[in-house]
Amino acid sequence: MADKVLVTREIPAAGLRLLGDFDVTVLSEKPPERDELLEAARGASGILSTVTEMVDAGLMDAAGDGLKVVANMAVGFDNIDLDAAGERGVVVTNTPEVLSETTADTAFMLLMAAARRLGEAERVLRAGEWDAWGPMQLLGPDVWGKKLGIVGFGRIGQALARRASGFDMEVVYHDMRRNEEAERDLGVRYLELDELLETCDFVSVHAPLTDETRHLVGEKELEGMKDTSVLVNTSRGPVVNEAALAEALAEGRIFAAGLDVYEEEPKVHPGLLELENVVLAPHIGSASIETRDKMAALAAENLVAVLRGEEPKTPVTG
Repeated sequence: MADKVLVTREIPAAGLRLLGDFDVTVLSEKPPERDELLEAARGASGILSTVTEMVDAGLMDAAGDGLKVVANMAVGFDNIDLDAAGERGVVVTNTPEVLSETTADTAFMLLMAAARRLGEAERVLRAGEWDAWGPMQLLGPDVWGKKLGIVGFGRIGQALARRASGFDMEVVYHDMRRNEEAERDLGVRYLELDELLETCDFVSVHAPLTDETRHLVGEKELEGMKDTSVLVNTSRGPVVNEAALAEALAEGRIFAAGLDVYEEEPKVHPGLLELENVVLAPHIGSASIETRDKMAALAAENLVAVLRGEEPKTPVTG
């Protein structure tokens, strides 16, 4: 009898067709209810999950002793209890690298849209409120030649730095560990977080969500930023304190923000929804056709490898 594999959401065919040798259950396009997820997991040898499902001890126990692998279709894995997986001998994998360039595109898109007030401008146009070009209309700061601070300098942060070089931006970064090789290759400088926030015109957050990075950018950090600065977050919502950000934007303590992730997705802080000076996207950082195909395929390849007794391409360690 073929191993049972649970795919927790509808995913691109590029991933599903790699699972043809297994007994595959695919749940709906929408995030499953907890009870549905627990029931569907029963007897599964492998779970291909997405960021919207909490893969904790309860779900692993519902699957049973035969669960061998959880393949997360994401670069982040804060939705998976790694301790519980380790205790049960369950291999956890993710999908790094394949989404770095596309997510960096999204970050730069949000940076430019927030700076140049694109969302607000489109709303004015669609509402029929634009009656003529005006020399003082919808002014925002230039992007080219400005100073960009990148918080979290992994693959996505470095991909953003490469994009910024094409706009002649001065790029600095902060990370828990310095990367002197990347500094030489990309012509960037390391700064402590406080100095980065105080001196940069644009700040883009790319830190993974951990206990240490939760609310890494909060009231104190926002207070230290320029009132002309723009904040972008495409990492994980809780890395930025949404309530503090909404207040800073409403009071004009920073110029604008561009967000693709939120603290309690799919909920968005109501204060943000009321503001014109924030561009809001529904977690589309990796949402290109090519990248989602690659993510689904890599997640499936990892799952298949473990079930065949082989080493997965991208295991999560630590």
